[in-house]
Amino acid sequence: METTQTGSIASVESKSSWRKSDTMWMLGLYGTAIGAGVLFLPINAGVGGLIPLFIMAILAFPMTFFAHRGLTRFVLSGKNPGEDITEVVEEHFGVGAGKVITLLYFFAIYPILLVYSVAITNTVDSFITHQLGMVSPPRALLSLILIVGLMTIVRFGEQMIVKAMSILVFPFVAALMALALYLIPEWSSAAFDTLSFSAAASPATGSGLWMTLWLAIPVMVFSFNHSPIISAFAVAKRNEYGDEAEKKCSRILSFAHIMMVITVMFFVFSCVLSLSPENLAEAKAQNISILSYLANHFNAPVIAWMAPIIAIVAITKSFLGHYLGAREGFNGMVIKSLRGKGKTIEISKLNRITAIFMLVTTWIVATLNPSILGMIETLGGPIIAMILFLMPMYAIQKVPAMRKYSGHISNVFVVIMGLVAISAISYSLYSLFI
Repeated sequence: METTQTGSIASVESKSSWRKSDTMWMLGLYGTAIGAGVLFLPINAGVGGLIPLFIMAILAFPMTFFAHRGLTRFVLSGKNPGEDITEVVEEHFGVGAGKVITLLYFFAIYPILLVYSVAITNTVDSFITHQLGMVSPPRALLSLILIVGLMTIVRFGEQMIVKAMSILVFPFVAALMALALYLIPEWSSAAFDTLSFSAAASPATGSGLWMTLWLAIPVMVFSFNHSPIISAFAVAKRNEYGDEAEKKCSRILSFAHIMMVITVMFFVFSCVLSLSPENLAEAKAQNISILSYLANHFNAPVIAWMAPIIAIVAITKSFLGHYLGAREGFNGMVIKSLRGKGKTIEISKLNRITAIFMLVTTWIVATLNPSILGMIETLGGPIIAMILFLMPMYAIQKVPAMRKYSGHISNVFVVIMGLVAISAISYSLYSLFI
């Protein structure tokens, strides 16, 4: 009896202790979230001055942590271990709703994968021609080599994807922090001239405080978004920790978000303090990343060399994380379609089919280099916001397995922020078409 009790205590301690796999997933979550989008965040967040930036710094952690925790809890609420988000949706909302949401989930994430395939090709091509001074290789060949390289990592399975992302986090964070520190001597008081809560329009942006903040919320949401990897994360932790998975997932998420907020917001503040609101407005008008603008503005070769390296690492990390979500959505659509016909397919075979589909389509799009990808990514924004912010909160009210999470003020906060993000994205899209 005593031996059994000792074994039980050891088991509980083992589950509550921090494991190497937890660190790997924490860095994997960070890697998916912090991609190329962070290179535009200082422009979109800082163009209205410091007040919107301070407010966003306060909102960043609760907004992203509570939303992703809600989605994680939703995936964990499935009856059977191993069920991904597409299966849990069908379990809770029925076959019809399951097919619709799986389709939306795929088309919210897959276009972003296409965006990253184009972005990595353009960035590497630019690095070869400008920094290395070499002749630009044939685009079809370059994009094929890059995407085959990324898909080779994918071929080794989920654990290898997460491990590769967690390794890539270190050079990315080091480069981001080195650049933020490098800019400190350039900090000026120009940004402090905007310290006013006035709703009047800023001379630099033409927008008032609340309008700037409203339109910047979606930028921040998607700069910290790692919803594509949440389902794989929740399934892996449920298999590892069983009933203790929810507590462990919340702990891993909290550390990942603290790391995100500290590193990204320091980088953002350093960029904003080294430029004036007019400079940021100019960068926004030029539609270039903050790194490109800084390199031109300060005529700094160091930044010119660091910019593409940071971008390549950021895009690679995010491509791998978004691949997991896109594969999940594609697999879910195929499985549900076959199930309706009374058929099944081996998951290993399906993963191979999915990998071939992703390889061919991303290669074609990367080679063609279409200009509509930004709009496609924006159109996926409202769907991601609905799945990340609103669906888990709706499930808390309607699904018995999630009722235990009801009654918390954080739920109301997530719904409000989700509606704010969706309304701002919708307004931005409306502005494009009028």
